[in-house]
Amino acid sequence: MSFQLIDRIAVEEEGEGPAVVCVHGLGGSSNTWTPLMPALARHRVIRVDLPGSGRSQRAEGELTIERYVETLLNICERLNIPRAHWLGHSMGTIVCQHIAAAHPKRVASVALFGPLIAPPDAARTAMKARAAKAREGAAGMHEITQGLLQAAISRDTRERLPVAVAFVRESLMRQDADGYARSCEALAGAQPAAVENIEAPVLLVTGDEDGVAPPQAVRAMADRLHRAASKRVVVLPRCGHWTPVERPEECQRELRDFLSTMRS
Repeated sequence: MSFQLIDRIAVEEEGEGPAVVCVHGLGGSSNTWTPLMPALARHRVIRVDLPGSGRSQRAEGELTIERYVETLLNICERLNIPRAHWLGHSMGTIVCQHIAAAHPKRVASVALFGPLIAPPDAARTAMKARAAKAREGAAGMHEITQGLLQAAISRDTRERLPVAVAFVRESLMRQDADGYARSCEALAGAQPAAVENIEAPVLLVTGDEDGVAPPQAVRAMADRLHRAASKRVVVLPRCGHWTPVERPEECQRELRDFLSTMRS
C-alpha cells in the first residue's frame, strides 16, 4: 500500500488491475472501505479521505459536493486513471452519482452503499444543526457520536458486533470538529444528480433498518435509473446505515459478484 498527499488530500493506493475509487460518507474516511478490501483483491484500489475528513483535515474553505467531485477527478488525472469503478457510502454515493451522470466515460460501474439522491428538507435542517453542534468542539462531537451510535447502526449490530460499534465511534470521534461541521454543511447543500443519465451498471446496497437510505427510497432511486446498463438492489437484514462495517461479508459477496461481470 502506498500513501501520498495530493493538494493536501490523503490518498491510499493498493493492488493492481482495473481501477476502483472509493468515496466515503459523512464521518467516514478511507477506513470505511477496509472491510470490503478482500472483494477488491484483483483491482487497483484508490481510497481517498475527502477534503475536511480523516487525514485531509487541512483542506480549507467551503466544502460542497461539487468540490468533492472536482477533487476526485483531479486525483484521477494525477494518478492517470481515465476510467474506474466507483464505490460510494452515504454522502459519497451522491458524489459518485454526480460523476457517473456528468462524466460517463470515466465510470465503468457504480456500487453504492446506503445510497441517497439528496437529503430531504428535514435532514438538511438537521445537518445544519449538527454542524453547529460540531463547532462546540470535543464535547459536541461526543454528543453527535452518541446519538449516531443509536440512530445510524442497527440494534442487532449494537448488541452482537461491538467491534463494528467501536469502528463507527472511532471514525466519528477522530474527525476534526470544524472539518466535520463543514462536511455537514456540504451534505445539507447537496443537490441531486441527473441520475436518469447514468449509463453504467449500478449496485445499490442498503440495510432494512437504514433510516438515511430506507429500502423504499432506494428502490425508488433504482426506478429512476432508466439508462443504467444494469441495476440491482440489495437489502441486508438487521442492518443500519453503515453497511460495509455492519455486514462486511454480505457486502463483500455482493460487490465481488457485481464486479465479476465487468470487463474493465
